[in-house]
Amino acid sequence: MRGIKSRRQFLQYAMLGLSSMAIPNMVKAGKRSAINLIKETWLDKDLNIEIPKGSVIRQIAQSSLPVINNKKFLWHSAPDGGACFATEDNGWIYVSNCEMKKKKGGVGAIRFNNKGLIVDAYPILDKTSRNCAGGKTPWNTWLSCEESGDHGQIYECDPAGKQTAIVRPAMGSFNHEAAAVDPDSGYVYLTEDLRDGCFYRFKPHIKNNLSEGALEVAVPNKNVLSWKKIDDPLAKIKPTRYQVMDAARFKGGEGIVYHNKQIFFTTKIDNIVWSYHTQTYLITRVYSASDYQLPLLTGVDNIEVSPSGELLIAEDGGNMQIIALDRNYEPHVLVDVHGQDRSEITGPAFSPDGKRLYFSSQRGKTGRSKDGVTYEITFSA
Repeated sequence: MRGIKSRRQFLQYAMLGLSSMAIPNMVKAGKRSAINLIKETWLDKDLNIEIPKGSVIRQIAQSSLPVINNKKFLWHSAPDGGACFATEDNGWIYVSNCEMKKKKGGVGAIRFNNKGLIVDAYPILDKTSRNCAGGKTPWNTWLSCEESGDHGQIYECDPAGKQTAIVRPAMGSFNHEAAAVDPDSGYVYLTEDLRDGCFYRFKPHIKNNLSEGALEVAVPNKNVLSWKKIDDPLAKIKPTRYQVMDAARFKGGEGIVYHNKQIFFTTKIDNIVWSYHTQTYLITRVYSASDYQLPLLTGVDNIEVSPSGELLIAEDGGNMQIIALDRNYEPHVLVDVHGQDRSEITGPAFSPDGKRLYFSSQRGKTGRSKDGVTYEITFSA
């Protein structure tokens, strides 16, 4: 059942400690939604997952088991954020974070050939902690983010696994959640998963080189953000979020993605999807569960952009669904996972041709990290 929208045109400001700042909703564009494939759905009874009619779904990996029978590599527990990368042979690679604690985290990868068949699986990062979400760079590397307290790091990984992953301390030590790169400026925008977390950006000294640069934090002035430098990005003396006291506070920063000169990100505690415009510096709410009497979308978490420009939001909590926000930012159910209520949906990512969508149920049917499952949906033409 779809949510019933309230009459409010403006939402209450939801940042901690900044109640005087009024941020408007995104103006509705009035464009027709391009999500035509979710008018009708069907239930795959074997997997107990409801998907758009005409599409098919398969399980491609399960935690603690080999992805390929004759390979020793086991798919990791607690699969989280993910992304797809094109390969030179017209295939692709799906990478997936492992959100395990105490240096048991990392990143796994599954390689597909040009027919969509799995041909390899391997690790591209290991011995890290709570690799939650991350972000894909325009130069085709994966930024894996450690959500591991005030000293979590970002690791830049090669999806092919040929180059050793590199830690990027200049991007700050904090409870990293996700990253998104503006391809025009080369700036990297970063979320922090804490109740009083901040919204950051990293300005590399050399575009597309993350080894050196300046870490900045967003500061609000009504509905416009400015940026102040973090003097101690390694948090040797004080956590980064407390170094600029007038910084904007966001309630549990989660997934983040770049699209059409905007940075979209989610905050899970207050169930809001935000848009920050990189040219106007305007920040707006494009979706808030509090704007509905019966919200369809709650537990907002990982975020992806469809080939036709809609936002896809994976639920941590909610109803174990992937929700598509149409061009007017109204929610529609795209994927509905049944019988896995103790889990969360993670890692939505489209293949390079846009015909397949990958995602995981982090803890599967049992609710245990070792029982996570990764799926692939192939959409009809």
